[in-house]
Amino acid sequence: MNKSGKGMDFELKQTINNIQDFLTHLSIPKSCELNKPVFKKMFLDSGALNTTDKACLKEDVDKIRWLYTLKPSTINIAAYADDQRDYSEIAVLLVELASPKRIMRIAQFMQRSIPYPLVLIFTCNIEGQENLTVSLADKRINQADKEKWVVEDSIQTGWISLEEESELDCKFLNSLTISNFSYSNFLNFYKCFTERVIAINCAEHSGQFTLEDGNEVRSGDERLVFLREIEKLHIEKSEISNRLKKIKQMGRQVELNTQIKQINDKVELLKSRI
Repeated sequence: MNKSGKGMDFELKQTINNIQDFLTHLSIPKSCELNKPVFKKMFLDSGALNTTDKACLKEDVDKIRWLYTLKPSTINIAAYADDQRDYSEIAVLLVELASPKRIMRIAQFMQRSIPYPLVLIFTCNIEGQENLTVSLADKRINQADKEKWVVEDSIQTGWISLEEESELDCKFLNSLTISNFSYSNFLNFYKCFTERVIAINCAEHSGQFTLEDGNEVRSGDERLVFLREIEKLHIEKSEISNRLKKIKQMGRQVELNTQIKQINDKVELLKSRI
């Protein structure tokens, strides 16, 4: 895998003030460009949406465009296929949202609906500023039905303002220039996207945007496990805090506060490992 930039700080080499700047910065070759609208009917006809999903699609999604198709005939990257995965091509979609509130659900049903490895780029106007988030998902072939896919390990960034990027966001956006990626095959190429999304999510806890570089930083798979554990601990802490508000008995309050402290200690330990 191309190690360009790994373990080093990224400087923003190009000003990114809007979604077009961001797309230009990806540096995806013109040969991959499709730039065609995707109609909502395609998702409705997929059979992957329930009633709530359909409401999200109708109310929260404004426009969808299929920006790029990366395949061996459009970019010099080999297909990858085995018994578990088929990474013969990668699709990049741009989705404009009217509301960011149900983004997680929208990303999930879109990943389920299209049987390709997807890079979903969502944009939304939030408090007068243009924001984006990137969604990825590892997809495996359903062993019970080879015509179907199983979506695993979905991950996406938080919302990033394109008008007021933090230093960490700037480093993340800069790292997405695909010349920094592995071109050995589409599975490794996609993993480079995933590694960067994992890295910016880790940076929210560690304060540092770092990519795998030998033994300096754990692998993307390991870091993702730690991120998932942190998410679970935060949910557990929230549940305990809600119970604590209703408890009057002093002994029980002390017990719950002790549990919260133990969770905080576990979270801090995990943060030091990502």
